[in-house]
Amino acid sequence: MINAIVFLPLVGFLIAGLFGRVIGARPAELVTTALLMLAAVLAWVTFLQVGFGGAPASAPVIANWMTSGALKVDWAFRVDTLTAVMLVVVTSVSSLVHLYSIGYMHEDPSRQRFFAYLSLFTFAMLMLVTADNLVQMFFGWEGVGLASYLLIGFWYEKPAANAAAIKAFVVNRVGDFGFALGIFLVFILTKSVSFDTIFAAAPGLANKSIHVFGMDVDAMTITCLLLFMGACGKSAQFLLHTWLPDAMEGPTPVSALIHAATMVTAGVFMVARLSPLFEQAPAALTVVTIIGATTAFFAATVGLVQNDIKRVIAYSTCSQLGYMFVGIGVGGYSLGIFHLFTHAFFKALLFLGAGSVIHAMHHEQDMRRMGGLRKDIPFTFAMMTIGTLALTGVPFTAGYYSKDGIIEAAYAASAHSAAATYAFLATVIAALLTSFYSWRLVFMTFFGERKTGDDHGHDAHHDHGHDDHADHAPHESPLVMLIPLALLAFGALFAGLIFENSFIGEGFTEFWRCSLFVAADNHLLHEMHEVPAMVSLTPTFMMLLGFAAAWYMYIVDTAAPRRLAEGNPFLYRFLLNKWYFDELYDFLFVRPAFWLGRLFWKGGDGRIIDGLGPDGVSARVIDAAGRVVKLQTGFIFNYAFAMLIGVAAMITWYLLEGVR
Repeated sequence: MINAIVFLPLVGFLIAGLFGRVIGARPAELVTTALLMLAAVLAWVTFLQVGFGGAPASAPVIANWMTSGALKVDWAFRVDTLTAVMLVVVTSVSSLVHLYSIGYMHEDPSRQRFFAYLSLFTFAMLMLVTADNLVQMFFGWEGVGLASYLLIGFWYEKPAANAAAIKAFVVNRVGDFGFALGIFLVFILTKSVSFDTIFAAAPGLANKSIHVFGMDVDAMTITCLLLFMGACGKSAQFLLHTWLPDAMEGPTPVSALIHAATMVTAGVFMVARLSPLFEQAPAALTVVTIIGATTAFFAATVGLVQNDIKRVIAYSTCSQLGYMFVGIGVGGYSLGIFHLFTHAFFKALLFLGAGSVIHAMHHEQDMRRMGGLRKDIPFTFAMMTIGTLALTGVPFTAGYYSKDGIIEAAYAASAHSAAATYAFLATVIAALLTSFYSWRLVFMTFFGERKTGDDHGHDAHHDHGHDDHADHAPHESPLVMLIPLALLAFGALFAGLIFENSFIGEGFTEFWRCSLFVAADNHLLHEMHEVPAMVSLTPTFMMLLGFAAAWYMYIVDTAAPRRLAEGNPFLYRFLLNKWYFDELYDFLFVRPAFWLGRLFWKGGDGRIIDGLGPDGVSARVIDAAGRVVKLQTGFIFNYAFAMLIGVAAMITWYLLEGVR
């Protein structure tokens, strides 16, 4: 069954990619979507069997990949509860995105290529989450990076999409460099890349030093920090987050697939998978906590002032990923995975709902040009509202159980960790900001009066291949786009209620068994249920406060946001420009890189290598030939005169030699 789950998307990719032009767009759509849906059904069966049916974890070896000395790498699929959870998330969201894309991309001329890329991405993600060793995980890790580059830059004739794809690829390579170094260190320390061997050796590596980067450091700490560096790049954490908002240049279904449930959660999954290593490196877990909390707060502040509907949701994703790392950093690995699980439903719902809004508005993404859409697209409005309820943590929705659980866990851990105290404060404030910008999106888009403008589209590629219909009234999306919204809405409402006990409650041990490692002195899941009632109520209070502020500013007194921005121009520009990280990185890295590249190109390669090498030699030959060719005048008397000089020279030489 696991082989079918993993390879069905690959089959879809090969059919759509190699034979798409032969079979046509519609068969390519139907084949890839059907195969993904079949994989999703099998994934749910596996989830029930492994998580609830007591089926033992397994790692069947498919084949030997490589053997070099002590390094032995097998193709093996690790099937345990953590894998089963990720299989459900990846295949469910991917199959619904495939179905949604049939309607959303129906007029794009390159649909075969689009669906091939989607299936390739899903295959790479499945290879990542089923890996039984670090090298196989790295294969899936890089495959996901490649597929995301292809999907973000799908509209390659659009300069902004090309730039965003390159940016995502380059920034992820920075994190991947750290991930690769971490894998090298793991092999040096354990002489293996197989998870079972690594996990067995991990306790013996505690407090062991290793000489790297010219100094002696704690082996587990430096190893886990390098591994976490890879997670920061893939999961868009603070300092390596800049690629995520720009990736919105891709089609909206790509945003839902990559930035809701799959690629950006790969880092969270990787840290959870390697929990036996991170449990031996408390300093590294402290860094994970701080970076996660900072990301949650930072992204929430930027989301307050964004006007592009997809970018607001993108920064929301970035912030929620920070929550996941806070949960993992304080020792609640299942908490981070639980939020990953619930977040997949409501964030995919919000992205696909935003796509439905964009479809209704004929490519418009600026919320300032929307308004009053709840009457025109009532079903989309209802679905977006459900997604917002779950994201903001309204009681008994999915986000309430997972996000509020992380905040409670951070408070419980703060008794013995200053980093956890910081995380608690940051996540509480982020909960307030999340509620504000989420309801701001709903109010600006669906309430008030409809705004109109001469330009109803972006100045580049139309978002799903339609012609300009700016004069047409907003309309509801077709049924093929609405069905995925309804299914995701069910998960956004009930996933937390149904699975809370298994993920973080009394059924934790039976559900997770050996797929997550928790140290003997880690009682976080027990302690989080004993926090004071005021702590448990704080996230709900913050949610209500954010809702009230958004209601007042965007329903009651609609001039208040402008007054606030004009009264605090520096703060407004600071947030609108995303804390100026792009400008800072452009100054520190991009411009020096271009300057260095031009120096080596113009100076080193052009002037020195080419100037002294091929270009220099050829130039001298040309110069010499230019002078010699002047002797060829075409006049007989010139040639006779030259011959006479030659005869005279020979006679002179002969006479002088004869005298000697």
